[in-house]
Amino acid sequence: MTAANLRTPLAALLLTLTAASVCVAQSPELRFGETVPRDVREMYDRGLRYLSETQAEDGGWEGGQQGPGVDGLCVIAFLASGEDPNFGIYSNQIRKGLRKIIGTQDPTTGYMGNSMYHHGFAMLALAEAYGAVDDRNLWPPGDASTQRSIGEALELAVRLAITSQKKNSLGAWRYSPEAQDADTSVSGSILVGLLAARNSGVEVPDEAIDRAIGYFKSMTANNGQVAYAGGLGGLNESIARISIATLVYSIARRQDLTQYAAAKTYLVDNMDTTGGHYKEYTLYYEAQALFQGDGEAWEKWNKQLIRKLKTEQQENGSFDGSYGKPLATSMSLLALALNYRFLPIYER
Repeated sequence: MTAANLRTPLAALLLTLTAASVCVAQSPELRFGETVPRDVREMYDRGLRYLSETQAEDGGWEGGQQGPGVDGLCVIAFLASGEDPNFGIYSNQIRKGLRKIIGTQDPTTGYMGNSMYHHGFAMLALAEAYGAVDDRNLWPPGDASTQRSIGEALELAVRLAITSQKKNSLGAWRYSPEAQDADTSVSGSILVGLLAARNSGVEVPDEAIDRAIGYFKSMTANNGQVAYAGGLGGLNESIARISIATLVYSIARRQDLTQYAAAKTYLVDNMDTTGGHYKEYTLYYEAQALFQGDGEAWEKWNKQLIRKLKTEQQENGSFDGSYGKPLATSMSLLALALNYRFLPIYER
């Protein structure tokens, strides 16, 4: 993924899941819900087979946008299926993907990829794998002693994100770790990665979460719409941005905020399963935001999503998208994965 690509609206296509800031157990009924619909199981299985068959030997995925962020989304799609990440049928794909992500990390700074988008999604994948994937089986025999563990890589990634935020006068993030401006899209990817890391047991200062939430508050209008960058001037409707804000307020346990209420209300009143121009990105976020914010609305929206994606899945299990099949497929599967709820990031 080139720096030029990440400075256009195309950048808005790589985005995020997350866990609560405090790990709270939930009842089996909430965690697993009703029986997973057959159409979802069949679509998900076909999609994972596609990702498995197209994974490169080095553990990454090629075609369209590529890098540790895309690799991270693909790894999360496997983790969300409920298969045993250490001994299940996709355990090898998960390990290869994690090795590729860790291998891209700068051992000094902790930075992964060439964009904070990539860094955020890769950090999220490490956070969800931490504690679930056995490090003893991660690296081939003889390599483990010379390679970073998942936990070590995650701590480095968190440190980079926090250091970057401290340098930013807005308390948020944009494309570069050194950036002095910010936008709600990049900031969403980093914030959910940090919340997932905190949920996994890695120390993330309250100040970092508070500053990031403060940025989102400043970007949320009274009617619930959410700006992209540069403040509230020039607002235009974006279900994706509204979904991001609703999601981060929810998972950071800030449902008492008036900005959360406004964003959630706008989202529920304007539910859409088409996804618009950035459809995979939008559906990915909208699924999580509705699930966290309004379970009844999500149930209705989810049924429409299943019908829509069933007509769009290709014969080989992939989904088409403007930025390549691996990205489109992983994000489409993750929009469906709320039906499984196997990962902490899918808990209410």
